[in-house]
Amino acid sequence: MSLPRPLLALTAAAVTTVLTLGTAQLATGSAPAPAAAPAGAPAVRVAPAAQLPTDDQLRSALLAAAELGPDFTEVPADAGASPEAGASPVAGCDALRALLNRNQARGAAQSPHQEVQFDGPGGNPMITESLTAEEPDRLAADFATVGAAFADCHSITFNDDTGQAVTFSVTPVALGDRPEAPAVRLDGTLAGIQLNGYLGIERLNDVALAFGYFQRDSGDSRLASLYYRAAVAKAERTLGVQAGATTAPATTAPATTAPGTAV
Repeated sequence: MSLPRPLLALTAAAVTTVLTLGTAQLATGSAPAPAAAPAGAPAVRVAPAAQLPTDDQLRSALLAAAELGPDFTEVPADAGASPEAGASPVAGCDALRALLNRNQARGAAQSPHQEVQFDGPGGNPMITESLTAEEPDRLAADFATVGAAFADCHSITFNDDTGQAVTFSVTPVALGDRPEAPAVRLDGTLAGIQLNGYLGIERLNDVALAFGYFQRDSGDSRLASLYYRAAVAKAERTLGVQAGATTAPATTAPATTAPGTAV
């Protein structure tokens, strides 16, 4: 049985949208307007907020097909499966399901965001990666919310508008070099076909990386881990920040040396 862009692809697209929109923003609505200063109060100088990476910067930090191997092709954005195409979680993982449903109802992200999807031969495996930039406090809340949703998820069922359904068991894993980075493994069967996937999220200062790897007829995690590490490493190089960092690199003053000291 061939599964080109089936329920699994829709499921992958749905799950990896968790960080497309800020979950803290979803929970609390728009950020409140700052309170007005009392009349006659002295003006307060507010330090400018650090500028978030642009869409172009995020795009350059994503993996490219050539970095995965000669058999991979990038799926055009308008051809990729999306949650609106019909996949939706119907049972299990209440916290994760609530996030997905809220995200789908909200529409497009307002924060800088870029994503990419690749297919291997015959659509197997499928790899998704997204980068989303948010203000640090909001991103910290989002990251904690998604991490908790991953940790509390043990089984989730998806179906699509054709009536196909599959239940995935969900198991926490260490997908990359940082065991504390939230990641899960999904295992299910559809019409006797083994379906297997991996989801990982990583924080790089004010950018969240969401990664998905989905395959059929195999449960081997080695390539998923390899490509996840490649995605994190490229984002680190391009954005100039280490995985797990919650603050931008400090700007250091030029070193000074005393007379007669060797440099």
